[in-house]
Amino acid sequence: MQQKKTLIHILTANRWGGVERYALDICRHFVEKGWRVAAVTRDAKAVDALFKKEGVELLHAPFGSMLDFASIRCLTKALRKCEENSVIIHAHGFRNAFTALVARKLAGRKDVKVVMTRHKVEKGLDSALFRRIYRNLDAIICVSDLVRQRFISTWHDRPLPFPIERLHVLHNSLNLPQDINRQKSGKGPVTAMFHGQLLKGKGLETLIDAMSLLKNERMRLRIVGSGAPDYVDRLRRRAITRGVMDKIDWYKHSDTPMDLIREADFGVLPSMTEEAFGLTNIEYMACGRPQVCSSNGAQPEYMTDGREGFLIPPGNTTLLADAMRKLANDSELRERMGERAYNTFSQKLSWTRFINSLETLYNSTFTLT
Repeated sequence: MQQKKTLIHILTANRWGGVERYALDICRHFVEKGWRVAAVTRDAKAVDALFKKEGVELLHAPFGSMLDFASIRCLTKALRKCEENSVIIHAHGFRNAFTALVARKLAGRKDVKVVMTRHKVEKGLDSALFRRIYRNLDAIICVSDLVRQRFISTWHDRPLPFPIERLHVLHNSLNLPQDINRQKSGKGPVTAMFHGQLLKGKGLETLIDAMSLLKNERMRLRIVGSGAPDYVDRLRRRAITRGVMDKIDWYKHSDTPMDLIREADFGVLPSMTEEAFGLTNIEYMACGRPQVCSSNGAQPEYMTDGREGFLIPPGNTTLLADAMRKLANDSELRERMGERAYNTFSQKLSWTRFINSLETLYNSTFTLT
């Protein structure tokens, strides 16, 4: 009889975000494969409800400081109770990985493997503690080559503090229905759409300013997402001051953004910060929609300027408006770029490609000594 495998994801955010979606898609897949799957969370209802719905067991820990002994005890206890010999803990961030490594040691479970996904574009920390964490992880997954290069740049002139073969680049994907409808479901004027958290750094100020240069175009902008009330009020006042409030439709956060994407003609994601990997970007690609997005993150790893959409420097209002105008005024260009975007997603960013690679990586850790 084949040994049943256990997968435990550690999630410390108290609200839903890209990391939680990434983990949920992975957990759902392995539940379907018959693995025992659990998630350790902060008892956050916004996160727990969706994992519970997919049949994922829930454990709760406070996840305070890095040396949070209550969280370490919680995970240690769970590992001691776990009867399976094939156990993987998947952490999201090195602080959570530290909790997992200490719990593994205290539980006396050398058979437990600890994998971590790095979701941020940051240099590695070079303290004795963090070098020890890196060295003891069984695998480090970087969601883009940008993340990988920035992480290892800390040791550009000296050896890495961990075996290089344990560092992997695995682009994110989305666990979507195979037969997703790509036809536009809405009618009316051309619609550009931004969706995501309404936060400073997402380029929303630049986007609103770009709309002020497009007042004469038959185009509407849809902004979908939620944020701090004070910040959202500032955005709305900016739209009023620029004279474009009547061209923008504001929507609250949606748990089903794909439906809204299919009502739009193209996406606009002008982030000012370096995106480690944008799940939002590939949602448009999966729906066969072109997009205008910033060129300063991992986007150039899976998009080519002028092919699947337009890549522009962050904060450049004029170039953003020009790219939006081109897509708004040329339906054939939208269709051509949208088809290329869909093909790129299907061939290079598909869920099958991602999850097969991840499962291979999980299984390979069991051969490590």
